[in-house]
Amino acid sequence: MAGTLNPSFRAAAVQTTGLGLRRLTGSLLICLGLAGFSAITWLVGWRQGLLWLIGLGYGVLLAAAAFGFTTGWRVWITRRDPKGFCAQFVGIAVAMLISVPLLAAQPMLQGADGPLSISLLVGAFVFGAAMQVADGCGSGTLYKAGLGHPVSLAVLPAFVFGSFLGAAQLPAWLSLGALPPVNLVQRLGAPETLVVQLSALALLAALLWRFRGTQPSRWRGQAVWWAAVGLGLLAAANLAVAGQPWGIVYGLGLWGAKIVQALGIDLSHNAFWGLPAQQAQLHATVLADNTSVTDLGLLLGALVAASWKGKAGPAVGLPARQWLASVIAGLLLGYSSRLAFGCNIGAYFSGIATGSLHGWVWFACAFAGSLVGVRLRHRLGMAD
Repeated sequence: MAGTLNPSFRAAAVQTTGLGLRRLTGSLLICLGLAGFSAITWLVGWRQGLLWLIGLGYGVLLAAAAFGFTTGWRVWITRRDPKGFCAQFVGIAVAMLISVPLLAAQPMLQGADGPLSISLLVGAFVFGAAMQVADGCGSGTLYKAGLGHPVSLAVLPAFVFGSFLGAAQLPAWLSLGALPPVNLVQRLGAPETLVVQLSALALLAALLWRFRGTQPSRWRGQAVWWAAVGLGLLAAANLAVAGQPWGIVYGLGLWGAKIVQALGIDLSHNAFWGLPAQQAQLHATVLADNTSVTDLGLLLGALVAASWKGKAGPAVGLPARQWLASVIAGLLLGYSSRLAFGCNIGAYFSGIATGSLHGWVWFACAFAGSLVGVRLRHRLGMAD
């Protein structure tokens, strides 16, 4: 019959139209990202504008390659799939190769140093367990929220409040016992730090690969490796531009503190938020905070990648108890990450990459917590 389209032609036309809409949306979001750079640079300065672009890059790489710290650990525990885990080591190594010499040459730069404290041991273990239940660490929660993932959108507000609360109570936790931070660059020197830490990462990677399983890897192709290299380069750029390493959770806690302050609660007498430096942050624009700018850029960058690939806003059906468990886990993520002086990014990735001994302690405790978290996840009936 005249005017009747062939079904296959109609399907192809719909697919082509959908592809065009996705690319148009992605292009508009890229324009929004560039407009954000211009606005932030105009309002706050070049440094914050560059950090916004670095944050966009984080989000694009994490979302495009489905680069997951939480998932990388979980699939090793459940399937002995080492690819995601080893990709994390590659990213850390790339960042380290640039960051350690920078720290040695420029004493004004700050490493991701944290005290060796009881709060570190407790916080990292709890974080490792909670991130498996919530299916995301700090960066994972942010980039999946940027994708429009319903669970991460529910977890993020809980993470924000937990981070605020954990920071507010951090001085009390530190009073339980803490040793000063240990930075290997300062103790050993840059060449020795690189040799020791790169050797440790290579040994761990070799062990993971030696005991790998036989199932196909969750990550196909080379994208995860390129993302690892890109994240390492961006993390080094973050250090050079901001004077401090890539972090996540301080920005989230600051958002929570600003919300609490806007509700009329006086934080000036709190042992943490009442400090002069924190009061200055609370009374300044959120764009003045280095971590907040990269966090916001990460959210938009993930949405750009998702829109371009057509993976934004995935539908999720979970029973009520799994939703509740995820939100509670989000609260614990925020709280415990402040006790542990960072999440998978601020403590593990940036900590090791800048030679902080607390990064290795965090890694060991958080992985032990993940062993428990994976079992909890299975008991709740959550999929791998």
